[in-house]
Amino acid sequence: MENTLDFSDRLRLIDERLTAFRAVVAAAPDLDAQVPTCPDWTLFDLAQHIGQSRRRWAAVVAAGPAEAPPAGFLPENVPAAPREREVLVEWLAESSRLLLDALKAAGPDRGCWTWWGDGQSPQNSGVVARHQLQEISVHTYDAQLTVGAPAELPTDVALDGVGDFLYTCCSTTSAWPHEPAVVEYYSAEGHSWRVRLDADGALISPLTAADAGDGEPDVSARGTAAELVLFFYGRTSLDSVEIGGDRRVFERLFAWDPSA
Repeated sequence: MENTLDFSDRLRLIDERLTAFRAVVAAAPDLDAQVPTCPDWTLFDLAQHIGQSRRRWAAVVAAGPAEAPPAGFLPENVPAAPREREVLVEWLAESSRLLLDALKAAGPDRGCWTWWGDGQSPQNSGVVARHQLQEISVHTYDAQLTVGAPAELPTDVALDGVGDFLYTCCSTTSAWPHEPAVVEYYSAEGHSWRVRLDADGALISPLTAADAGDGEPDVSARGTAAELVLFFYGRTSLDSVEIGGDRRVFERLFAWDPSA
């Protein structure tokens, strides 16, 4: 599994992205504005999600190796966000500190419970940090879009995000319910990945020069790493990246629920 950032970089970028998120909340004209990319949420709802989820994952990391999530991860055990803006911003800052302190204390290799038990990503605090960076970065984009000032995901964050999505969210041992398929992703920054879908599940691997003779994939997507991440998370459509091959494979992939 690729690592495009080290643990300390991820912690620094988590702090940077959460700071950017708080800046939106502090300056937004209306906290009740609907989030275009999360239409069931207002900006306040998104802020509550950001704060509560950081506290929940801080509890997971602090608990260490476990077969089940700790009590602190359960939604009913996490405090609601305050409505008053200045207090909300401070509550968000405290949520950030709790997560970062837990990750720093654990280091990158300590085991912990995660929901991605059957994928290719290890169940440890380092991968939690990687996935937290991506969730926070995409939701910071959501918040910026809500106030009309979306900023492109930083390249280093986005490259890490492509790998995180594929290895953490896409890889699985659950059987692919359709005919076998090969999907390839190419970033404009020079990185590429292959996904094999078959009865053994979804297996992710980096593409290398040695793979060039394997033939064409069933479908591919090309774009910048930032475009690929937003595409993965449903923030943009199929038309936001360059698609080659059978688009129906993507439609099936997006509709697939391996846990079903």
